[in-house]
Order: sequence, then structure tokens, then C-alpha cells
Amino acid sequence: MNGPAPAPVPVTALRGVGEALAERLRALDVETTQDLLFLLPLRYEDRTQVVPLGKLQPGQRAAIEGEVQLTEVSLRGRRQLLCRLSDGSGFLTLKFFYFTSQQQQALQRGTRLRCFGEARRAPKGLEFIHPEYRRVDAAAPKGTAEHLTPIYPATEGITQGRLRQLVGAALDRLAADELPDWLPPAVLADPALPALPSLRAALQYVHRPPADAPVELLQEGRHPAQRRLAFEELLAHQLSLKLLRKRIQSEPGRPLPPNETLKRRLLDRLPFKLTRAQARALAEIETDLAQVKPMLRLVQGDVGCGKTLVAALAATRALQDGCQVALMAPTELLAEQHALHFQAWFEPLGVIVTLLTGRHAGKARRAALAGIGGGASQIVIGTHALFQEGVEFKALTLAIVDEQHRFGVHQRLALREKGANDSLRPHQLIMTATPIPRTLAMTAYADLDVSVIDELPPGRTPVQTVVLAEQRRDEVVQRIRTACIQGRQAYWVCPLIDESHELPFQAAEETAAALAVALPELVVGLVHGRMAAAAKLDVMLRFKAGRIQLLVATTVIEVGVDVPNATMMVVENAERMGLAQLHQLRGRVGRGEGASNCLLLYRSPLSSLARERLAVMRASNDGFEVARRDLELRGPGELLGTRQTGLAQMRVADLMRDADLLPRVQIAAETLLREYPDSALPLVRRWVGHAEQYGRVG
Repeated sequence: MNGPAPAPVPVTALRGVGEALAERLRALDVETTQDLLFLLPLRYEDRTQVVPLGKLQPGQRAAIEGEVQLTEVSLRGRRQLLCRLSDGSGFLTLKFFYFTSQQQQALQRGTRLRCFGEARRAPKGLEFIHPEYRRVDAAAPKGTAEHLTPIYPATEGITQGRLRQLVGAALDRLAADELPDWLPPAVLADPALPALPSLRAALQYVHRPPADAPVELLQEGRHPAQRRLAFEELLAHQLSLKLLRKRIQSEPGRPLPPNETLKRRLLDRLPFKLTRAQARALAEIETDLAQVKPMLRLVQGDVGCGKTLVAALAATRALQDGCQVALMAPTELLAEQHALHFQAWFEPLGVIVTLLTGRHAGKARRAALAGIGGGASQIVIGTHALFQEGVEFKALTLAIVDEQHRFGVHQRLALREKGANDSLRPHQLIMTATPIPRTLAMTAYADLDVSVIDELPPGRTPVQTVVLAEQRRDEVVQRIRTACIQGRQAYWVCPLIDESHELPFQAAEETAAALAVALPELVVGLVHGRMAAAAKLDVMLRFKAGRIQLLVATTVIEVGVDVPNATMMVVENAERMGLAQLHQLRGRVGRGEGASNCLLLYRSPLSSLARERLAVMRASNDGFEVARRDLELRGPGELLGTRQTGLAQMRVADLMRDADLLPRVQIAAETLLREYPDSALPLVRRWVGHAEQYGRVG
């Protein structure tokens, strides 16, 4: 469609919608009548058939109709309103724990009701608890809903019935001039796409599926009407990231010319050579750094593949040109670990490395800020504290972000703004140890070029993973004793810090105390997220130096800890953790030449999902394979994190289910930006919102 979008109609234009209701609707991101159309159902219920009470089964969700025989307030136990219904074939009780006197008056004997709820077994027959209901005329035909009943996302203070009424009012207002279809016919006519209905037809169908609609297909999200909306939503997300990339690269970056001196000095100090994959990724980065537009590159690779070293070698290009480098990590512990590595690599070469985290205060913080602002600090490593007020760089030219999925796009952009210098924007290098399939990476990281490090350094031995029931803890303790007496070290990971009465997890502090008693010949250390940063770092340094043999920890050691002598990892309650987290934890061992083991302790009974997760861990050490299975088992939400692009909170699309659409989505995005640029921003605004951040280009 060409031409400007029509002005949005506020939801208060609908009858009965005042400011109080509008405020509640804002919790669902609904502010206009168009927003109501895109408040899509989560699922459907079939209320098109009335089930006789005599045929109703426990656990069945059904529409029923009957006449009120008796209504009373029961004071036995909890105060409740009971309403007895009959339809001639059987009886049913409606039970309300929250009710008003007006409601009690409306349910008088002889009133005919149509109700929907879930039948539950009770001492005196079946009952509905807080069902939806309405009065019906006994003389009216016994027809029910003409279409399947949509169930919408819930919010406090608005019933499903009211939401359906509001969406229905928005549908009734639906007109071509109120709802532009921003997808050009040329895009929808792509022969590689399945036949898809128009936007208007798709919305009418998903909100009001006919009584004979294929319920199973709708519940699975595979109906053509849903696929039409999924395609548009995926396209909007793809466009949002491409527009973001265009905006960033519309401003010039500082080209960094080839200069191998510092890079060669660093390589000469290493006791090993780069892998082919590391060299390939570094070459791609160096090509980007030489350009006049800012680099936007993601390096993804398995745990221990050497991404940090590649980032350090990339940093030499900026340092050689007299510029500053910043590395942002998601946690203080990881930032501190990076600082130790970079100091070991660069300080012998005369490069000053500064650490800045939230714990730096007073004189130490002022000194760090002065070094950063004056340019004396050449490499600055820290947490999100790097982009806080008061942190000013003299010449930030390369921003490195570790564990990308833990930061949002906006946090990355905030660090980028710190590097604005003479209108030149810093290059961005993003790292993640959560490898994802190529098609998904192209969708989730459409604003980034992607490099893959798909091999481990030589000498890394695969970790042997064993799954054990918690009843075999004593055997595990003996294995720990044997390994440590032989000069090795071990981790023991617990999900919680203190004992919890709600969750049956082993607590780190109690476990550390118990293991210290069971293994008196070993030095047992403890590290967890509630410890002061200095105390955590002290424990980690003592463990790295070999003065602690067994480290009990929470998942704070998931990333960034590199102790080559540690060859055993024990994970408590492994059935409660996701595959990505388990794989990250396993990556803490196997970093040296000794044979390493990861022991996953579980508590019965295992769910089918937990059983599959543990089987994947036992079968594969390959992070890409683990990520692929994680995507299959849990979808993209936890794999990508929930802050990256909003991909994990899509309203109708599903990256696994709709994976076949992704190649066409990428083609369609390029087509729109090239031939129909006026359609791109309205699409982003419709599905993603906040389109202004993507539109400031040129």
C-alpha cells in the first residue's frame, strides 16, 4: 500500500471504554483499536455445542445450559455461593468464592443460564468453579456460539468476556482505510510461499474461527490465517534489525589500517597457534575494521573455542592506531576473569588494562574514570557500568560485547554512544558461546554479520558426561577424593545458596560444609552470587592457583572461569537446568590435557523433557548440536535470551514451527527496503513498536 498510514483511533473511541479501562488495556500493549486486532488469541475453546449435563465427564471443558433450581450462600468452611442447575438429564453445581449480592440476586430459582467451565468431581456430583455464564431466554432456540471462542492474554481487571467484546467491536470497525495491508502483492505472490489470505481475512478468521474450523490446526498455529500473520510478524522483526543496522552504518566509523606489529608480538608470546577457524574469524573481523562504516559482527562458537583471544587480536588493530577498546561482560565475575586474561596478554606489551565494575567507588572509581577519559586506559573492561553516566572515553574505537544474549540491543547502543568521537562511531564485535543454527542466527541477529568458530584448540579432550541418580552421591564423593589426591581439581555446582523449603535443591553453603566434613584431606572453597565481588575473586584466584582443590559454587561460574587443572564437574539437580546452561557448566572442565568428567546428578522422578535433556548431554559434546536440540526442546526463548530483539516474545510466530518461512522472510525484507521503503516502518511499528529507534537513518 502507498500513502501515509491513517491516524490511529484510540481505544477510548469504543463504547464503554473510559480512562480506567484504557489504563488496564495498556498492560496488554493495547492503546488503539488496531492494537486490539493484533491482540491475538492464545488458544480456542469449542462452545459451539451444548453438552447435556447427563453426559458431562469430569475434566471436560464444555458449554452447558440449565435452569437454576437453588441458590444459597454456604458458610461451611470458606464462604461460597452455590448455584444448582438442572437440564432434565442431570445436575451441576456452580461454585463462586468471590461474589456480590447483585450476583446472588441475579441467580434466582427459575433463571436459565448458559455456562462454560471445566467439570470437576465434587461430593454431590459435578461442579464448575467460577464459570463464565450468561442468562438466556428459555423460549429462544438452543443455539450456542457461531464460532470457536478465543482465549486472549489475561490482565488484571479485564475478564475474557470483556476482551472478546472489545476485540469484536474493533473487528466490526475494521475497514480498509483503518487497517492498511503493508505487504505488497508482489511479496505475497512469491511462489515459494504457501497460499496466504489477505490481512483482513486472516484477522477475521483468527478472532472468529467458524464452528467447523480445524481446531487442531489452529491450536498448533498452522492454519493459513495464522501463517499469514506469522509471516508478517517475522518480517517486521527482520526489518527492525535491518533498519537498526542501516541506522548505525549510516554514520561513519574510523577505518583501522592493517598494522601487524602489536598483533605479531602478542601471537609470539602464545604457547600455541591459532586454529583455522580462529584465523578465519579474525580475517573477517580485520576486513570489517578497515572499512569506513562501523563493523557490526557477531562471533559465535562453542565453549572454549578461543573467541576471547580472537577479540584480543582484533583489539591490537585499534591499539596500534592509538585508540581505546572496551569489553563489556554481563557479570562482575566474568569481567574480572577477562581482565586477568587481558592483563596477562597485554601488560607485558606495555598496554594499560583497566577494570571498571559497579563495585568500584570513591578514589578507585575516580582514578579509573580519569584514566578512561584521558586515554591512558587503553583497554577498559567492565560490566554495564561502562555505559553509565560519568564514564567518558577519549577515543573508543572498538566495543566488544561478551555473551550477547544477556544484553539488549539498547545496552549495546548505549556503549556505542560512549564512543562517539568527531562523529565517528566505534566498531562493534559481539561474542556468544551460545551457538545457534544459521537460519535462526540470520533471523535473530539480522543487524549483525556472523562469524563462526567451529573447532576447538588442539589438546582439548572431550568431556565424558555421566548421568547419575542422587542416591549415588557417596560414589561421586569418592571419585572427587581420588581425582584431587592425584593432583586434579573439581567443581561442585548447586542451584541455590541457602536451603529452600519450597524447592528440593541442594544448597551451596550446606553442601560445602558437608563436603568439607566428608573430605577432610581436601581444601573446599565456596563461591556464590551473594558474596562481595572481592571475596568471589579471591576464592577464584586461590582455586586457579591450586590452593583450593574442590570449589562448591552456584551457577555464577557458568561462564568465564578458566582453570585447566580442573577435570571434574558435578552438577546437582541437573534435571532442573536447561541444556545451554548445562553445556556452559560442562565447559568449565576439559580445558587442559587431562581426561575430564561431568557428573550430572538428578532427583527422581524425571519429566520426559528432563530425561531428553540429560540424554542429549550424555550423547554430545558439540555445542552446535546441543544448541540445535535445545531449540527443538524449548524453542528460541532461552537460547536467545528474552532481551535481544523481542524474538522470544512473538505474538503468533514461532521460530521452530515457522522455520520454513524464514528464508522467504529474509528475501521479503530486502525487497521491501529496496522497492517499498514506505511500508517498512509501519510494519515494524505494528508488530515491534518503538519504530522511531529504527528509523533515524541517513
